[in-house]
Amino acid sequence: MIWIGSIGLKVRGIAVKIIEMRAIRGPNYYSRHPVIFMKLDLGELEEKPTDTVPSFKDNISMMMPSLYEHKCSPGVIGGFFERLLTGTWAGHVVEHVALELQCLAGHEVAFGKTFTMDEPGVYNLVYRYVDENTGIRAGEMAVEIVEKLFEGVTTDVEPLILELKKIAANSLLGPSTQSIVDEATKRGIPHLRLNEESYVQLGQGIHQRRIQATMMDNTSALGVEIADDKESTKNLLSSLGIPVPEGNSAQTEEEALQVAETIGYPVVVKPLIGNHGRGITINVTDKEELVTAFRIAIKICETCLVEEYLVGFDYRILVIDGKFVAAALREPAFVIGNGKDTIKKLIQDINNDPERGIGHERNLTQIKIDNMTERLLASQNLELNSILDEGRKIYVKSTANLSAGGTALDVTENVHPLNQLMAERISRIVGLNVIGIDIIADSLESPLSSGHSGVVEVNAAPGFRMHLNPTKGTPRNIASNIVDMLFPPGTIHSVPIVAVTGTNGKTTTTRLISHILGLNGSTVGMTSTDAVIIDNIPILRGDYSGPEGASKVMMDSTIDHAVLEVARGGILRRGLGFKECDVGVLLNITSDHLGEGGIDSLEELTRLKSTVTESVKSSGYAVFNADDPLVISCLDKTKGHPILFSRDPENSELKTNFEKGNLNVTVKDGIIIVQKKGWTSTVASVIEIPITFDGNAGFNVENVMAAVAATAALGLNETQIRAGLVSFSPSIGQSPGRMNIIDMGEFKAVVDYGHNTGAIIATGDFIKGLMPGRKIRMASGVGNRRGDDIVEFGVALSKYYDHIVLCDSDPRERHVGETARLVKEGLLKGGFNQDMITMVLDEKEATKASLDMARPGDLVVLQVDNITQVIKDVLDYKAKLVGARKS
Repeated sequence: MIWIGSIGLKVRGIAVKIIEMRAIRGPNYYSRHPVIFMKLDLGELEEKPTDTVPSFKDNISMMMPSLYEHKCSPGVIGGFFERLLTGTWAGHVVEHVALELQCLAGHEVAFGKTFTMDEPGVYNLVYRYVDENTGIRAGEMAVEIVEKLFEGVTTDVEPLILELKKIAANSLLGPSTQSIVDEATKRGIPHLRLNEESYVQLGQGIHQRRIQATMMDNTSALGVEIADDKESTKNLLSSLGIPVPEGNSAQTEEEALQVAETIGYPVVVKPLIGNHGRGITINVTDKEELVTAFRIAIKICETCLVEEYLVGFDYRILVIDGKFVAAALREPAFVIGNGKDTIKKLIQDINNDPERGIGHERNLTQIKIDNMTERLLASQNLELNSILDEGRKIYVKSTANLSAGGTALDVTENVHPLNQLMAERISRIVGLNVIGIDIIADSLESPLSSGHSGVVEVNAAPGFRMHLNPTKGTPRNIASNIVDMLFPPGTIHSVPIVAVTGTNGKTTTTRLISHILGLNGSTVGMTSTDAVIIDNIPILRGDYSGPEGASKVMMDSTIDHAVLEVARGGILRRGLGFKECDVGVLLNITSDHLGEGGIDSLEELTRLKSTVTESVKSSGYAVFNADDPLVISCLDKTKGHPILFSRDPENSELKTNFEKGNLNVTVKDGIIIVQKKGWTSTVASVIEIPITFDGNAGFNVENVMAAVAATAALGLNETQIRAGLVSFSPSIGQSPGRMNIIDMGEFKAVVDYGHNTGAIIATGDFIKGLMPGRKIRMASGVGNRRGDDIVEFGVALSKYYDHIVLCDSDPRERHVGETARLVKEGLLKGGFNQDMITMVLDEKEATKASLDMARPGDLVVLQVDNITQVIKDVLDYKAKLVGARKS
């Protein structure tokens, strides 16, 4: 969920605006954990700290006394209340209230932080969440509550907490699925939720497994179909000697009556296909009750099953991967009289138990008063307003399902070995690797016998709650059996992840690493600003340098390596698309995108980019550019083993890293080498690597060294790495939009994405040396940069080019032409001749205008936004030139 806008919440003239709100799902700028981000405009409350509001602290403590536990900046219990008394601002209070609302709804969260912004009254705040929807709504509620407090008005938070619980119940995974995810997480197995229900991927890429609630990806579809049809199940089990109750199916009342008369009353009537005990009526003793029960059952399924009523206790046996793992005695929801309260009041008192929740949120479920309850009471000549004698126990549900308010007693240790073997045999007969077997018997301590006990049904997706947290008895870690089945000890569950970030060179480095891995037999999933690419095939076009692209790669069941370009926007807006990576690469940090999202300085940008290297596993490797002081400042924050690269073999940072026994990559005598104490490995000569352009493209030499470091970290040897380096070219096919040089006959054209000051400076000298004639550049600033930065972009252009064609291909929030005028201002500031500036705002037309200017020996550099279109336009232009020369 994400929304951007300006929503004003008004109370007695006060208006606080939520400008933007979103959930950040992965490691991010603020925390290694998921947080809700809120941008808040306090309006007039900016002039009204809490110490100026009468009774503010008393009112909020009366509403939410548990806020006393918040330590806040004083670092002691009661610290937040101290801040209220000394004076703090509404945004800070919203942060704490949003956290506490979630805690009161059952989600234990603690981290939060509020940041002042340059704009008066505007604050950025973040706070932890467990469930995204619950966290978003808690933030909205917190704003409303705090606004009212500043007007001296308190809020009843109980209805709000109930609303949050309902949101969570609809959003969170069920307890069975969550237990599997939790167990997998304990073992370091990553997970990915694939929909709003219980469809979850465990592991990554080629090693992934998928579950839907408690059904596995290899659960037999035939087994599920058999289990779904209660009559088919009974017939199959009975034919193989398993005791089951006598009975048959019926589609009409007449058929149901005939079956009941044949087998004799009492009977049980239930839908042929159904779950959670819905539509089941037990102990039907006469024709009138049978007709009623039949009509209830066919609301669930058009065919019902009428079978003999077995007298005994309701047991559930769980078998996983062919092995008996747990058993529980289930009891339907009941009340016990006290001689004074009505049955309705007794049910309400039970539902007040904090262990009982809505749906599956707690160990037990609240008892819902429904038709089943009223029928059971009526059969005993009781009503909801009846008062039970003290000690009298009555059942208010006819089925023992926990989802209907039932309870469970663990009896795993008391199941007779023959019953265990019978249960395992049933799992093989039906063909299910996870099966719940429902049995009616006096006890499971003795073997089942026909006529007195039997298997009443089997479940293809059994709930685990009764075993995980029984009402009484020993909890069973059922999830461990599931994870053992999916990922036996020693099984690989994750693919190596390489994450590449920096200001410039990300896409080229990402492509080069992917190429080296692919050439050496790996199936690589790659993301970039251009596409998601699986095994060299683009499957999604567009900018996928954020977490969405990462998830698409991890979901692919063919990949065995992931190489991910990670851009600042993705980290800032949604966080990383992974919790940890095996290799993190930080290429460089220069001024770009400053002024966006609260990132206003190079130091803040550095902190943002370092999210990647800080997320490297302790067993992994973090690759740093030792020639960039800002990059090196991140070195001490990584858990991984550092690998440094530098074009200068005498770099002092390299020497220090070398002495610590770590890996370095550098260039010595024109040769790229990998060094570590005790050995040196020669990878390749710089001049034989096509993208270095005979070593003249220093920026790509750096990208090559980063790729060497990353692939060496993954265990490739120098021969494997060299093969990839020498076969990767700066061509349109392998690296579109990244320094593609196209021979146009008498002049050359370069197609390149470089769009910031750092890129212009890094490539400037190389560009100047490519051709003897004029250097013509089609250029455009990017509209979402600060005005001063766009001007500086123009200044940088002025140092390297003879003629500039200005277009405006990416105006963003600016008016068309405004960005181009700022670039022009920078060009003139840099001393550029005004006569050498041409304005053609449309990128396609600017491409043609630039090419039309070229004379023999010139170089036309086309800064592209729409890479595919510009490349096509250049190749079409070349074809016309060739055709004209031939004619």
